[in-house]
Parts: sequence; structure tokens; C-alpha cells
Amino acid sequence: MLVTQVLYLSAENVVMASGFCEDCNRLLKEFIARLRTFCREFEQKIRDIFRELCRCTCFRIKPERSSQESPSVHLVYDDETQLLNQGSLQALSRLATSENPDLQMTAAMYYLHLSHHLNSPLPDAFMEPVMALLLSTDLDVQKTICLSLVNLLVKNNACKELVIEMGMLVPILESFKSGDATAQCHSCACVTMLASSESNMEAIMVDGIIPLLALAKSYDPLVQQNATWALLHLAQSDWSTRILCQAGAIPVLVLLLQSSDSEVQFYSCTALCNIAAVQEHHPKLLSIGGHFLLKSLLTLMSSSVQKNSAQACRCLQTLSKNVLIQEQLMELDCVLPLKALLKTSSPESAITLLSTLSAHPPNNDILVSEGLLDEIGQLLHHHRSSSVIITHSCKIIADLCSSCVGQQAVMESPCLSGLLWALLSPALSDETMLHVTLHLHQLMTWDPLKSKLSATITSEQVSRLVKLSEQIQNPDLPYNSAAILSKLEITGEMVQLLRPHYVTMLDYLLVFLQKKDVKFQQLAIVTVFNLKKDGDFSSLLAGSELEIQLRKVHAQTEETRRLLQMIQPLSPSSVNP
Repeated sequence: MLVTQVLYLSAENVVMASGFCEDCNRLLKEFIARLRTFCREFEQKIRDIFRELCRCTCFRIKPERSSQESPSVHLVYDDETQLLNQGSLQALSRLATSENPDLQMTAAMYYLHLSHHLNSPLPDAFMEPVMALLLSTDLDVQKTICLSLVNLLVKNNACKELVIEMGMLVPILESFKSGDATAQCHSCACVTMLASSESNMEAIMVDGIIPLLALAKSYDPLVQQNATWALLHLAQSDWSTRILCQAGAIPVLVLLLQSSDSEVQFYSCTALCNIAAVQEHHPKLLSIGGHFLLKSLLTLMSSSVQKNSAQACRCLQTLSKNVLIQEQLMELDCVLPLKALLKTSSPESAITLLSTLSAHPPNNDILVSEGLLDEIGQLLHHHRSSSVIITHSCKIIADLCSSCVGQQAVMESPCLSGLLWALLSPALSDETMLHVTLHLHQLMTWDPLKSKLSATITSEQVSRLVKLSEQIQNPDLPYNSAAILSKLEITGEMVQLLRPHYVTMLDYLLVFLQKKDVKFQQLAIVTVFNLKKDGDFSSLLAGSELEIQLRKVHAQTEETRRLLQMIQPLSPSSVNP
């Protein structure tokens, strides 16, 4: 089925080699998809006819010519034993080493057919003709065999390590110099696939970086895209990013952030994010004048392409571990675009970056004045099941409450009600719930916030806190939950919310008193003191196991105090370690 393969390959090459507009690219891709379907249907229809013709004596090859049999005869079969027999290998070897470009193309097309239909690894012996075809002087042969090799590597039907061992990397990299966009794209794809094997990395890093950086500057958007994709695959380890930086990759990748191609933007941003993960590269990243990198990332953060804006946030978040970079970001008014991202369907990357910024106290006044807490409160109400959003929201609220201005802003924002509603989410893990209860407990140490929370909490939220106080898996979670309940202001309305739970509360307070950890005992005592303001609770407490345990703790405490008085006064030397 050489005709159908040639038709399909030609159409595909037209799309890859040309810089059409978006509509033309879409129409051509649709054309290729339909052509592929047509080719498959056409091949299926005539396959049986060809099989019958091949069996007829009129079409049988005479014995003296059997040694010259072309492998294209086997294209009518899908059976791998027919495609990969010894006769095919011998014929491919002769065709690949021929000086006739047409014969070489026949062999290249055979490999292209194999790359589409093979469902198992290509035998090593069949790789020898591939090397010969890569060395062909005919550019079309090079493009076809390179595309075949890409397909085989993608499907893991060719050994990546063997490709390097056989020296195929040299002619593949030579294709970069061809000036042909399709050849360059296929070669970049080959390098990318080969780079996925760690054992190949060194060879590619030594010989491939400079040519790839040159192609990344190409005016052809598709060549630029493939080259940047390959560079991204090379930026996967500390060692490889160091080599990339030494080769001058940073200025190239930073410039590519401003590409008109969204894929190029994404690949270059991801590569820079990997480089930024190693702090020793930060001086080089920031050496481009005028905050060019940070400005480019902030611009990309406002991209309409969601994955690009998210990746720009991740890159800035990685860089923000450097306090100097945080200060520069704040000077560049980064809060406004970040607030805009919080309103999108995927605000996780933005809130992660804001969480990093809020951890640096000098940033907090600006974050509060920009109205960030209002956005965080709205976020908590709309994303109650997202652990990432809730965890980072808790951290930002706690950081910004370090000042009186921040506490007042929390009072005026929907943050408190958002945290309380998060308690009711069934999708949150205990770890996330621990963050919520911990920060609610911390917020209640400030009297105005305690009053606001006491007036805001609902019966469902009180029930949830009581239930969490009974848990035994993670001791910190029941402690935080019970601590919130212990600080609630006992008003007439609050008593009505708590009364249905008095029996359960007596049970968990008894457990707390029986613990050896003093903080649990103290929390139980404080809670009992607070709840005794309601006569109904006092009635339940009278004669209960909890009251008996309270007396035991009181007796133990008095005994401890008596024993301590026996050894008073303690000399300074006996106190000091």
C-alpha cells in the first residue's frame, strides 16, 4: 500500500513544513484525518485482491529473481512474521545501501509502514538499514526514515540505547542543518524521544544542545516548537540543567516566553521552572536586565491559555523562594494578576504563589491593602473540596493576621465563614481538616475574631466540631476541634447550639482528662468551666464519670503541690541544668 502511505506522508509533511494560519492548520489536519481513514478503508478493500493476485502463477517471481524481491510485496500483509522475515531484511539492506534514491525511498516507506503497524519491538538486525537510510544524500529519504524512527521510538518498538550505540545521533543532528523544516522537526522529535532514556542523556547533552538552541531561534514556528520541546526533555536533572545554563540556554528560553506560539511558551516556561529549582542558577536567571524574566512571566501569567498561566505561576513560585525575587515581584505589582487568577476555574497555582509571598512579613501590608483577604474568602466559599486551596488559604489568613490591620481585614472579609463552611466538606482529608481547625483555633485567640466566629457559627458546624473532637486517629485534630468549642462565647444562642451535644461532649472530655498529656487535661478543665455557665450542663455533670475524674485530677494535683512544698525552697543550682 505504498500509494496510500505516500499520500498520507505527503499531506502530513505539508502541514509540518508550512507556517499556515490557525484555520488552515485546522482544515489541513482535518484533511489528514479523513485521508488516513480513506487510506485504511481503501487498503482493506484491495488487500484481498492483491493476495489473490500474488498467489497466481502470472505474478510469481521466478526463482532466479527471488533474491531481488522487494519488501514492498509484503505491504499487503499485517502479519509481523511476513513483514519481518529474513527475505525482507536482506532486501531492505540492499535497497538501503543502493545509490538509487528511489530504491532507498522504497526501503524508507517500508519502515514507515512498519512503524504504523508493528505491535512488538523491531529486531535489532532491522536497525542496520535504518542507519544506512539516515546517511542517504536524498533529503526525502532522510525525512521519511526519521519519521519512521520517531514512530518506532514513540511506541517503544525501537531500542533507544541501540540507536545511540549505532551512531545514529550524528546523522539525526546533521539534519538540523538541512534548512528543511520537516526534516528539522522529525530530527528534534527523534532527539526528544532518545532523551527519555537516562543512559542516552550524556551523548545528547554533549552533541545536541548547541544545535537545538540554534533551532529554537528558528523563524518557523513548528521548528521552534519541536526544538523547545526537545530542550525541555533535556532539562530534567540538576546535572543537565547545569550543562544547559553553561551552553547559554537561559537567554534563549526567556525570549521564547514571548513567542506567539502557546506551546513554545509552555515548553520554555516549564524548562525555566526546572532550571529555577536549582538556586545556584538564580543569578543567571536574573542577570537579564530590567527584570525581563519576571516581567515576561507576569505577562504569561495573564495568558488566556490556562496551562501557560498556571506554569508561569509555578515558575514564579519556585523563584520566590529567593527573598530578593519576592521584593522585585511586589515592586512589579504582581498581586493584581494573581487576584485575577484566583477567579478562574483553576486557581491552585496562583494561591500557592500567594502563600509563598505571605510568608514574608514585609509583603503583608501590601497584600492586605490590595484586598487579598476578600478574594481568599470568596475562594473558600466556592472551592470547599479542594485541599490545595483550603490549606494555602488557611496559611495566608494566618500570615496576614499578624497585624491589627490584618485582623480587622479578616473580620470584614468572608474568610471566617469560609473556613467554617470548609468544616462541612466530606471530601477533605484529615490532614486538610487539621489545617482548618488549627487556624480557626489560632484566630480565636484574638477577642474580636472570637466574638465574630461565635456569632457566625451554625448548628451544623458545631455538630461537625463535636464529631471531630471524638476522633482518635490523629490526636491533634480532636484537640484543635475541642479547643475551638472551648473558646465559644456562651450566649443564649450558643447554649441552644451546644445543648444537643452535651452528652457527647461529656464523653470526649472524660477521655481528655484520662490522657497523660497535660494539654488535653487542661483543655478539658477549661471547657467544663466554660460550659458550667449553663445550668443544664451542670446538672448533667453532677455525679457523672467526668466529675469523678475531675476530682481525681484535683486530688492528684493537690498531692503534687504538697510534695513540691516539701522540697521548697529549691536552690538556684538545683534548678539550673
